[in-house]
Amino acid sequence: MTGSGKINYIELPASDLELAKAFYASALGWSFEDYGPEYVAFNDGTFNGGFFKSDLSSSTESGAALVVLYTEELEELQAKLVENGARVCREIFEFPGGRRFHFLDPNNNELAVWSDK
Repeated sequence: MTGSGKINYIELPASDLELAKAFYASALGWSFEDYGPEYVAFNDGTFNGGFFKSDLSSSTESGAALVVLYTEELEELQAKLVENGARVCREIFEFPGGRRFHFLDPNNNELAVWSDK
């Protein structure tokens, strides 16, 4: 079986789908396609996923998987995310192979951004 078992798509909860679309479009340039009032798909330029209507949020504190984004300009992207409504929940720290920070999007989903620079 070719390609079997590869991560292909990810879905995140969002209580406010319009807020999710506005944040990720402005901060990261993602594009969106609506599928009714309770679901919106996204594309970040290389990867596809979606947001489903829910009052829940995704965080490592509750045991959720962590979505990790990559950038070569860590401080610049952190500033842009905060400027667009994100809250940093873990400041930039070093680990073997790079640096990263964690943030909460406007729907309180925790994501991280890392860089090898």
